Amino acid sequence: MNSTIHTIEDWQNIVDTIIPQLQHNIFLLKGNLGAGKTTFTQFLLKSLGSTDEVNSPTYSIVNEYNTPKGKVYHFDLYRLKNIEEVYDIGIEEYLDNAFLCIIEWPEVYEDELYGLKYHEMSIINTGENREISFD
Repeated sequence: MNSTIHTIEDWQNIVDTIIPQLQHNIFLLKGNLGAGKTTFTQFLLKSLGSTDEVNSPTYSIVNEYNTPKGKVYHFDLYRLKNIEEVYDIGIEEYLDNAFLCIIEWPEVYEDELYGLKYHEMSIINTGENREISFD
């Protein structure tokens, strides 16, 4: 799927397209600073039925949210320097116990996902718009 975000309301259309396609509990979310990763996550969690307030996990590294389908963990691995730090936060336990794990800045962990099934979404900030690709 490829789409363009023109207004904040367009995020809902993206979420409405993605939710029926969710088959795996790992969701890699890529995009530069300010691209809209947290905004997307806010729309996604609301559509999954969560009433929790969704914030960026920049400093906490992981935020936990409740949905009727189960727990959603939202990671921000930006500040982690290596794979050992990722394992130190217990990422495998989260993956084992989540309905969905949304992982921002997943590059430090990506090699470890070899052989696992996951979704990947990229958000490219073009200035006025956001270009979205999802698989």
